[in-house]
Amino acid sequence: MQEQDRLVYYYKRIYPYVKPYLFRAVLGLILAIPIGALEAVVALSLKPYMDVVMVEKDMRLSYYIPFAIVGFTAVQAILNYISTYMNTWAGSKITLGLKAELFKKLLSFESRYFDKGSSGLVITRFSSDADLASSGVIGNIKTLVTRVCSSVSLVGVLLYNSWQLAIIAVVILGGAFAPVYLIRKRLRYISNENVKIGGRIISRYNETFAGNRIITSYNLQDYQYKRYNNFLHEAFNLSMKMIKSTGWLTPLAHFVASIGIASVIGYGSHLIVTGQITSGNFVSFITALLLLYQPVKSLGNTYVDLKNALLAMERVFDILDHQPEIKNNPNAVKIGSINQQISFENLWFEYNEGTPVLKDINLNVRVGETIALVGNSGGGKTSFVTLIPRFYDVISGRVAIDGIDVRDIDLQSLRDKIAIVFQDNVLFEGTIKDNIIIGKLDATEEEIQRAVKGAYLEEFIAGLEKGLYTEIGERGVLLSGGQRQRIAIARALLKNAPIVILDEATSALDNKSEAIVQKAIESLMQNRTVFVIAHRLSTVKNATRIAVINEGQIVEVGNHDELMQIENGAYKTLYLTQFKNKEEDYQIV
Repeated sequence: MQEQDRLVYYYKRIYPYVKPYLFRAVLGLILAIPIGALEAVVALSLKPYMDVVMVEKDMRLSYYIPFAIVGFTAVQAILNYISTYMNTWAGSKITLGLKAELFKKLLSFESRYFDKGSSGLVITRFSSDADLASSGVIGNIKTLVTRVCSSVSLVGVLLYNSWQLAIIAVVILGGAFAPVYLIRKRLRYISNENVKIGGRIISRYNETFAGNRIITSYNLQDYQYKRYNNFLHEAFNLSMKMIKSTGWLTPLAHFVASIGIASVIGYGSHLIVTGQITSGNFVSFITALLLLYQPVKSLGNTYVDLKNALLAMERVFDILDHQPEIKNNPNAVKIGSINQQISFENLWFEYNEGTPVLKDINLNVRVGETIALVGNSGGGKTSFVTLIPRFYDVISGRVAIDGIDVRDIDLQSLRDKIAIVFQDNVLFEGTIKDNIIIGKLDATEEEIQRAVKGAYLEEFIAGLEKGLYTEIGERGVLLSGGQRQRIAIARALLKNAPIVILDEATSALDNKSEAIVQKAIESLMQNRTVFVIAHRLSTVKNATRIAVINEGQIVEVGNHDELMQIENGAYKTLYLTQFKNKEEDYQIV
């Protein structure tokens, strides 16, 4: 994309976010015009001051010029304050809009997006880039407008005092801009790499926060420090690459400016001696030239800042343009009750291309059945159930509800029919009640109490000073594993969905906690179609049917008694291996 086309692209994409705040944004930029133009006042005033006061000894102007300079500078300062306020207000509002849009987009992404990315990169791209894209662009445009207007007014002063010296100064000034063109591609690469390494650094903070007990118990402090330090060194190396690529711009501008000043002094002396310009012309010209070269000296930093802001904008719109893999079919239908069955037909699925996780799966689950999925770890049990709510889509074949492919069902309608209890359920910062009503945000107190009772949380909540309004901390860290699971079950009960998925819901609990959670799960399973992964033996034995999944294939299907009759069968082997002592509270892995 050509630079001109790229700028048009930026304008078209950012305009809808600027439009609601256009008046203040434009006003802030318009005010930058007189702010820049007033830079020439001091230089322009020096000509009459030198010629009239210093040379002709006429003191009348000496009383007016200092006050005029102060007055113009005061006006400039006031305008600068108003412009900065307007630009900051507009930039912050635009940032809020971008962040809201980015977060909404983040919520629409499928599980695969989060599988591939890291929390640090998400924070960097979805938050930091939005700040830089809007406020950074507006702030740098204001700076650019101010300096352009300042340059135009100062060039006017140069021409007014001496057109010959002005040509020399402007030609040399143009030479300072030429090298900027050479660093564009290099700057793009380094800026994007900086975002990636910044994301990795933030991920280390997130890991340390979430895994602080693992780090402590395994004495991993040195290990984590070394990993973090390696990323810091990568960030340092990128910073040095940035300096190598752009750091020479400012020194070069200084050097070019010195050539210009030296040339003007040399030729200007000749013009004074020959009487072509006055001393006032020369002093005014030199002052204007110094003021004109000042922004040129910081040209490198200004360009880098603006380019980084534009690249951040590009990354923001790349995200907004990304189309989620899991989305509604244009002709998607809404479903009411589930009347017949959930079918898996000739189903193939893979996470990575060419490596199937599920292979030619065929299974019909009638409404009201409890299907237990057992098998060796990594066999594909969890992958199997994630296809029902469309966390992922199949590669071929289909999952169908009452004969309708789930890909043809409205996503919200589909997921409204499914409640899931995971092995490690995520609880959100807030109170116990906040986390339970996630199941149904408009639930009545009676419905909440019924869910609490069904999840066997009554005794636990009654022992808390604030009851349901007890804060649980981020991710529920103030609760035990069993308490977290029962809250997850309570919100599943509150949702009252016809399909329930239990993904190793008790495997991480001790026997006492498991016994209580098991009662809550039995309450949740009543009158629903249930998929159970690696559940307690009693639940597996009492399931309507048991499907054994090994290496991505269903190798056996039947109830407990039927499968135990198969000589050397996969289920029987698993049962005898793991339950040879017939311990009722032992779990299938």
